[in-house]
Amino acid sequence: MQTLRDAKRIVVKVGTSTLTHATGKTNLRRMGRLAAVLSDLHNAGREVVLVSSGAIGVGTGKLKLPVRPRETQGKQAAAAVGQCELMFLYSKLFGEYGNVVAQLLLTHADVENETRRVNLLNTFTQLLAFGAIPIVNENDSVSTEELGFGENDALSAVVAKLIHADALLFLTDTDGLYTGNPVEDESASLLPVVDRVTEEILALAGSAGSARGTGGMITKLIAAKDVTEAGIDAVILNGIHPENLYQLFDGRRLGTWFKRQEGV
Repeated sequence: MQTLRDAKRIVVKVGTSTLTHATGKTNLRRMGRLAAVLSDLHNAGREVVLVSSGAIGVGTGKLKLPVRPRETQGKQAAAAVGQCELMFLYSKLFGEYGNVVAQLLLTHADVENETRRVNLLNTFTQLLAFGAIPIVNENDSVSTEELGFGENDALSAVVAKLIHADALLFLTDTDGLYTGNPVEDESASLLPVVDRVTEEILALAGSAGSARGTGGMITKLIAAKDVTEAGIDAVILNGIHPENLYQLFDGRRLGTWFKRQEGV
């Protein structure tokens, strides 16, 4: 776990189910605790980038819609409303600890076009040099599923590789990767360490996502495979208690640690 303890530049990905209640409305207490922990890690000298889902989910709640929109236009409209609310809250919560946040909304074109990719990296680099905490989301108001990243687990991997992060941390609503579905299989056990994401590991993933989010374990495993092969550690751990991040960086094994590939 030494590489995690020494990680200076970290990307933290938080999902919609972690940021919202079952009602779809914002979980203010959890967001506040997340902001406090990330601010503390930042104050301790780590460079923190937050990849935050939740714009569509928060927008759905803000608009008082009964369910998350299914059509692209509805998702885009909900995202436009939700993104304003998310950044207002993040700015307020991180500001209480003296930290400045910056918003970056990305599409595939921003990382696939070489010129835009270099400009994006320069922006990240300068923000981190200024001591700001970049908060990243897909630009859901203009992206479509065919053109965009599809979900933010993939986006977090793209960001981690772009900025040469030391670790990518997925905060989710499960304790990590299990050998089976722990809800249905009492014998399922948590895998504390994965040396390499193989086809067998990918096969352990269950269904994709919840009613409030688009990702699932499979998208996290694919992202973990992507970054570990690029020399970046990845961890899936429970985001219900953001304070788990303290224990992780103190060297305690929590969640599932996907080891970076040696020699990369």
